[in-house]
Parts: sequence; C-alpha cells; structure tokens
Amino acid sequence: MFEVETRSVAGRPAAIGSAGPYTLVVDRPADGGGDGIGFNGGQLLYLAVAGCISNDLFREAAIQGIELERVRVSVTGDFAGDPPVSTDIEYRVELEGDAGEQRLRELAEHVDRIAEIPNSLRDGTAVRLAKTVV
Repeated sequence: MFEVETRSVAGRPAAIGSAGPYTLVVDRPADGGGDGIGFNGGQLLYLAVAGCISNDLFREAAIQGIELERVRVSVTGDFAGDPPVSTDIEYRVELEGDAGEQRLRELAEHVDRIAEIPNSLRDGTAVRLAKTVV
C-alpha cells in the first residue's frame, strides 16, 4: 500500500509533498494564486507517467539483459473543460543502450503495455474523498 501526503507551508498555498523519506514542493503558479515555487497537480500527474515509464524501462531492461545508458521520457497533455480534466496524455521515449534499435523499440512497447501508472489511467482508477477532518 502506498501513502503520500501534502502539508501546506505556514499558511501559504505551497505544500511539501511526501512519500516516506522523499519530498518535493507542490504549488500553483504565481499568476494562479500560488507562490510559483513547485510543481502543480497537472505537472505531477504527467511526471508520474514519465517516472513510471522510466523506472519500468530500467527494470524490464535489466530482466531482459539490456543495459540502458540513457532514458528520456517526455510527456505532454493539457487540461480543458469545466471542471478542467486532463486531455489525452501522450509520451515519447528516447533510449540508448547496449541493444539494437529493434530490441530497444520492443522494450519500450513492452513497458507501454505493463506500466502501472499509464494502465491505471487507461483503466479509469476511481478516486474518491474518504474523509474530511475540520
């Protein structure tokens, strides 16, 4: 089971996001009412996709005996509507490793089929408010 949380910083819109010992800053852009000092929610959503793909590429490459030297995952998307929801998310993978081009392409296609975060989004994982404490 994973658990993450955010805690606002001294009454400001910015927050520290944490998962165990790992932290990052969560915020809104300055022109959107935030302090402009951290990732916004949309960026974190798309970063979750990129991070998952990158991690899975390294994991699956090791299983297949491929040594990756460089991985770049670029994710694009936007938000539209009222309330805003993510548009379709697309990503691009750039790989360098000790395998040929075809094998690296097959690795990327395999990871696309099994990556947990993209598959959770594709399958429409439910998100619900469990409790509000005031």
